[in-house]
Amino acid sequence: MNKKVIAVLVSLAIFATACGSGTPQTVEVTRVVEVTKVVVATAAAPAATVAPAATAAAPAPAGFGETLKKVKARGKLVCGVNDQVPGFGFLDKGTGAFTGFDVDFCKALAAAVFGDATKVEYRAVTAAQRFPALQSGEIDVLIRNTTRNLTRDTDNTGNFVSTTFYDGQGIMVPTKLKVAKLADLKGATICVQTGTTTGPNLAEYMAANKVDYKPLVVDTADAAIAAYEAGRCDAFTTDKSGLSARISTLKTPADTVILDLTLSKEPLGPMVRHGDDQWFDIMQWTVFTTILAEEFGITSANVADVKAKDARPEVKRLTGADANAKMGAKLGLGDDFAFNIIKQVGNYAEIYDRNLGPKTKTAIPRGLNNLYTNGGLLYAPPFN
Repeated sequence: MNKKVIAVLVSLAIFATACGSGTPQTVEVTRVVEVTKVVVATAAAPAATVAPAATAAAPAPAGFGETLKKVKARGKLVCGVNDQVPGFGFLDKGTGAFTGFDVDFCKALAAAVFGDATKVEYRAVTAAQRFPALQSGEIDVLIRNTTRNLTRDTDNTGNFVSTTFYDGQGIMVPTKLKVAKLADLKGATICVQTGTTTGPNLAEYMAANKVDYKPLVVDTADAAIAAYEAGRCDAFTTDKSGLSARISTLKTPADTVILDLTLSKEPLGPMVRHGDDQWFDIMQWTVFTTILAEEFGITSANVADVKAKDARPEVKRLTGADANAKMGAKLGLGDDFAFNIIKQVGNYAEIYDRNLGPKTKTAIPRGLNNLYTNGGLLYAPPFN
């Protein structure tokens, strides 16, 4: 029964008894008042509650900010890259210069951190070396045509940021073998590179399609191509982007064809170590900056003019024209970090076309790597 109802009944009972006996009512009235006070106080408590004052920000987790601090103290970024895949990560042994799509994202990160895209040391790492190099701190970031999957996202103490290139695994074969379908590879020797996802993917795909084959495992992409050209393997499998890149290096590119099949999904992108969320955010928003710049029509050639004249609020935040936004400060960077990326390296389309576009030897159609507005998968969150 409700406490208020009980209190009223008790009061009535006391009142009735008191009236019958002629006894003064002081004690009973006092009790009724006390009960009333208790009931009123209980009902009023929630109304008296006020919103708590804003609390101080939670302390940063261990490791937060350590990478940026170390990189700035060193005066340069150490970026783990490939040196054997034209268009993505390639070392010109004559000039000692690294070029490629992935290499340009190293430059973009250096532009964000230092305001100078040249402050990068490129560290060539093989497929087998790349994760230990990142784990040990030998490199600050891994940007080396690396496929994201659950195992790598957990077992290698690293975090992948947004995908920069959506790919799929393929197989290339000599035209003279007249391979028209997967079954034609029955009994074939296929080159695969150690330390990659291509070996397990190939095994699963061939088993599912009941095609027997012989894997020839090699250490590097150069070794795979050498074995392929020497006839030690009948086919070579890796990401389709890698196949397109390597065909351009063959003595007779026209004698090789990439089969019209895709063995797997291969989302490629940069990877950073676990434990430093600030560094993760910096790399993440370096990638997003290039995508947003393309979406807004901002290029390395017009970014200064856009900063001076464009009134769109998000564009003003992106270029640093809005002095009150302080977007860079949220990452521990200067507020012109995005401007520097765009000015010194370019937007996503510029990076793509420079390394993989139709005027290059690699020449890979953008396909899934178009903006979402053009039917692709590239999509960056708002810059606010």
